[in-house]
Amino acid sequence: MAGTDAVAIIGLGRFGRSVALELMAHGTDVLGIDHRPQVVQALDGRLTYVVTADATDEQVLRELSVPDFDRVVVAIGSDVGMSVLTTSLLLRFGIPQIWAEAVSEAHGTILDQLGIRHVVFPEADMGRRTAHLVSGSVLDYSQIGGDFAVVETTPHRAIRSIPLQQAGILDRYGVQVVAVRKATGAWHFVTPQTVLEADDTVLVAGPAASVERFDRL
Repeated sequence: MAGTDAVAIIGLGRFGRSVALELMAHGTDVLGIDHRPQVVQALDGRLTYVVTADATDEQVLRELSVPDFDRVVVAIGSDVGMSVLTTSLLLRFGIPQIWAEAVSEAHGTILDQLGIRHVVFPEADMGRRTAHLVSGSVLDYSQIGGDFAVVETTPHRAIRSIPLQQAGILDRYGVQVVAVRKATGAWHFVTPQTVLEADDTVLVAGPAASVERFDRL
C-alpha cells in the first residue's frame, strides 16, 4: 500500500486518529502504527492497515515498508523523545513529506532544527482558532505556516457599498479579500469592481497579525 496515494501515520492518539479517519473518509489508504495494543485494536477495520509496533525501531519500520511511503505523519506529541527518534529515522529514510506533531515551542524548535518542514501544533492551533471564532466576527479561521492566515468573515462597514479597488484594503489593512459568497449563492473570486454588502461572507487572507487587526475593526 506504500506509495504516493497512501499515508503512514505513526501515533494514533487524538490527533493521529483524527487525521487517519479523515484521510480514510476521503479515500486515502492509511497505515496506522502505535505501540499501544488497545489503541490499535480500537481502530482495527477502520484503517487500511493498523499495527502495534515500536516506531523507534528502524528494522520494524523497514519491515512495515515505511521507507517506501512518500507521506508520513508523526503524531507522537506526548513523548518528545520518541517523536524525535522516529522523525530522525524518517529523515534518514529520505521520505519526501513528513508532518510532525509538536506539543510545545521547544518541541517544535527541535523538529524544525532536524529539518521538518511541516510542524503542527494541534492544541495551540485549535485554541487560536476558537479564540478568533469567539472574540470577533470570524466564521472560520485557518493559520498557515505560522505567519499567514485565511479567515471567513463578514465585511466591515468600512469596505462595504464601494468597489474593492476604491476601498484600498491591501494598502490600508495589509490583507486581501480573495472571494465572496452572496447570501443565496456560491463562492466566487472577487474583482476590483466587486461591491460587498452587509449580508455577504468573504474570505480574507494575509499575514496573521494583519488579519487579526482587520478582524478587530
